[in-house]
Amino acid sequence: MKCKCIDCFCGAGGLALGLVNAGFELCYSFDIDPKAIGSICSNTKYIPSHLTEVQDIYQLDSDLLLQRLNLKIGELDLLAGGPPCQGFSIQRGGEDTDERNDLVRCYIQIVKNIRPKFFLMENVPGIIGKRGTAILKTNLEIIENEGYFVHQQLLDAQNYEVPQRRKRVIIVGERCDHDSPLFHFPKPSDTILTVRDAIGFLPPPPDDYTDHPNYLNHRRDRLTEGSLKRIQAVKEGQGRDFLPEDLLLPCHKVSSSVIGHRNVFGRMCWDKVAPTITARFDSFSRGMFGHPVQDRTISLREGALLQTFPIDFKFIGNKVEVARQIGNAVPVKLAEHIGNSIINALKRW
Repeated sequence: MKCKCIDCFCGAGGLALGLVNAGFELCYSFDIDPKAIGSICSNTKYIPSHLTEVQDIYQLDSDLLLQRLNLKIGELDLLAGGPPCQGFSIQRGGEDTDERNDLVRCYIQIVKNIRPKFFLMENVPGIIGKRGTAILKTNLEIIENEGYFVHQQLLDAQNYEVPQRRKRVIIVGERCDHDSPLFHFPKPSDTILTVRDAIGFLPPPPDDYTDHPNYLNHRRDRLTEGSLKRIQAVKEGQGRDFLPEDLLLPCHKVSSSVIGHRNVFGRMCWDKVAPTITARFDSFSRGMFGHPVQDRTISLREGALLQTFPIDFKFIGNKVEVARQIGNAVPVKLAEHIGNSIINALKRW
């Protein structure tokens, strides 16, 4: 019998698909974004049909959910999810406090209520930085006192068959039903995949800004005259530091060594991993999101491939909504590696 899993904050299904590939049976997935739920429900080829719905975690009744799933407290194998991380992100300006940070507490409360054998939480490195340390420490102490071993490690997705530099804090909780923990983090892969490996086979998208007839979401973005000149002025691996003075925006007149953002208006390198695919990777003014050699931003489909989604995975929504779903997803292959390690631990339960 397959191990049963619930996916919280499921988004378009990157974590879900990785866990399914590892051998989990999804019982329930929820997210507050209807378009993301539309995406996960549109891919039954990869993620088998299961109870999936738009749900606010603040309104989630754990007891009622267990009844709906015909499960008792303590029977679930894995509760998984990545509470939205924008409040912890180093990219965010403003005050350190953010109401979204309370989602970690809500997630831990569900762990307490359901008492799964394992729980998995993924988040940005900022959760162990200035903005997140105290919140994380408090919540992990709570769950340790509830009888869980807590495993925590900073993993880089590029070491797990993901052609992308993407560091994430991975926390795995293991219920203390044994004298010593059974879980171990996955070992890094022997090979590093590159941008060329992921998207090099794709033909250029049509010039008329429509989808390629053979590949969903593979279309070029419209660039302003200034942006076109900027991307034409840089080569693979170069960003704003290589732009001539007359093409620099006023805010970039100050050196990147002072204000940062050296990779904006940049191109990816064919034979290296991609930078972190963010929720705004659809604009090369936001990072090194230019195609290595073609004068355009990478397409939504290329971003999805760099996140290791299947080539025909469907996304529901407009351009901005789809980019957000892709950029916020857990890379499928990273999720699969972690899922395999949890499955191995459950086999010895």
